[in-house]
Amino acid sequence: MSFFQSIRNRARSLMGEQRPRRLPPRGAKPSIGSHIVHVGIGVRLTVQAGLSDELWLWLLNQGWRVVTHRPDRRSYRDIPASWVTRLIDCDPKSRKSLLAQAISNAEARPTVGNRR
Repeated sequence: MSFFQSIRNRARSLMGEQRPRRLPPRGAKPSIGSHIVHVGIGVRLTVQAGLSDELWLWLLNQGWRVVTHRPDRRSYRDIPASWVTRLIDCDPKSRKSLLAQAISNAEARPTVGNRR
């Protein structure tokens, strides 16, 4: 990062100007137990066994991505494991409505940086 860009970023933060984050790049199918997030709506789910390649591609098209940096200090609402299981087991025609229900049942959990 250049010196001028650093000054410009500090001036933006002092004025309260925020730039929306771009969608992270697509990645390979995550391993079981890892987290995938939808940054736009602030929701996270844990990958379970049975996540097919076709379901992963559908989730990518919906804006879901693997967390690419550690520690991720953003706050997310977690989709319960029971809803993830339902999403894996459902037919492709009802995925969108089931995902919307799962997101509405997401629970706020503290992140690593917020625990005390």
